[in-house]
Amino acid sequence: MDIKSYDELNSLELDTLREVGSIGTGNAATALSSMLEREVRIAMPEVRIMGYNEAIEWIGGPEEITAGVLVKLSGQVNGIMLSVQQLDFVNLLLESILKQKIKEYIQLNEMENSVLIEVGNIMISTFINALSGLAGVDINLTVPAFTVDMQGAILTVPMAEYGGQSDYIMTIGGNFICNGKQVPCRLLLSPDIRSLNFLLRKLGVSDG
Repeated sequence: MDIKSYDELNSLELDTLREVGSIGTGNAATALSSMLEREVRIAMPEVRIMGYNEAIEWIGGPEEITAGVLVKLSGQVNGIMLSVQQLDFVNLLLESILKQKIKEYIQLNEMENSVLIEVGNIMISTFINALSGLAGVDINLTVPAFTVDMQGAILTVPMAEYGGQSDYIMTIGGNFICNGKQVPCRLLLSPDIRSLNFLLRKLGVSDG
């Protein structure tokens, strides 16, 4: 039977989504390692289904300023995926690629923005490619959008798009480990309910 909301997912379905999240983030870490030309691992990725308000607190609270790379999904799966780039992660990228750091997001210039967009897009694309391969589905991605804003404002996008269908979102998080330092990795995935049911059937854990 099809579910009508994320909070109806059973333990088998949740475990399957966690496995997808683990494989996807592992692939994203490998892609990042290749781009930075140094080893990048991800420690114990965690996949959870959260309410929007809980997800905002999980990434640091609604008033915390952060950067976000947003991509829309279409084709056999519709939805949104967001890469949340907190300052430690931003500086790992900028130090590795441009040999410079920032103290606050307002210092970002056009070149630095381009780096963050490219990395966010690669991480999302790699994650979605893993999901596509595991489920055997075709998923198209839009050109990434980039913003720097309060996290509460950034999360209003998936809330506005899909909040009428569900008050929940899939959160994927862990810590990237690079040069002995841990920096947070935060990804948010929000397929619409029809797409979620379709994915669960393709992954073999739903008879709906």
